[in-house]
Amino acid sequence: MSTWHSEAAPTPCRIPPMGWLRVIWRGAALLLVTYGCLVLLLALRLVERPLFGLRRPITPHITQFVCRSAFVILGLHLRTHGRPMQEKGAVVANHASWLDIFTLNAPQRVYFVSKAEVAGWPGIGWLARATGTVFINRNGREARLQKELFEARLRAGHKLLFFPEGTSTDGQRVLPFKTTLFAAFFTHGLAEILHVQPVSVRYQAPEGADPRFYGWWGDMALGPHLLAVLAQPRQGRVDVVFHPPVRVGDFADRKALAAHCEMAVRSGMGAIPAAQPAP
Repeated sequence: MSTWHSEAAPTPCRIPPMGWLRVIWRGAALLLVTYGCLVLLLALRLVERPLFGLRRPITPHITQFVCRSAFVILGLHLRTHGRPMQEKGAVVANHASWLDIFTLNAPQRVYFVSKAEVAGWPGIGWLARATGTVFINRNGREARLQKELFEARLRAGHKLLFFPEGTSTDGQRVLPFKTTLFAAFFTHGLAEILHVQPVSVRYQAPEGADPRFYGWWGDMALGPHLLAVLAQPRQGRVDVVFHPPVRVGDFADRKALAAHCEMAVRSGMGAIPAAQPAP
């Protein structure tokens, strides 16, 4: 797994005393909602799994509730442009932060595709497994197995979401899309029934903060970055742009499909409308 590094180091964050109070109450609320709902989700899976198998008609609603609640707790404004697709298939987006998990799950019900090591992360790994995350190793030797796993989940009606950049950035750019995972959409007749929707995610930092405030990249540790976001008195905004979905079968191969999705995501990063004044 490659890691993106910026030429300029991230701005150090110093948390004032009042900031620590926000860390405590926001952190406690976030933990209560997240893990309280996790218990409910696991209980429902005991019934959902034997009745529906891979399909999950109930529990994704719980995940979506948690992600929407996170924005209320943090005080971070979420705006969406366009609509999530209704067709079967996958969603591809640029990757800027651990916040992308909440950002992309709040307006739609999706299953993330994540690097394999996330499954072993304390706390986060449990959540990822419980919510149906697909774990992969990004190397050519496992490409066939990953394609088979993708196909099984897609045929079960799961809408998979992955980050073709392969790593997160500072949120100020889009890296070239890797094409490997797109190959799964061209196997066993899937190209004729699946669609892919490109999505642009753009974070606007709090007023006066580093524009890269919400970005999480390079060797940045999760803990300090999480604390900085929790401590922020007045949060910024995140815009999510849903571009028109495209039919996989309309493209010659994975490279052509990846190129189209990358172009769409890049266009959305510079075309987000400004906030409208309150009436």
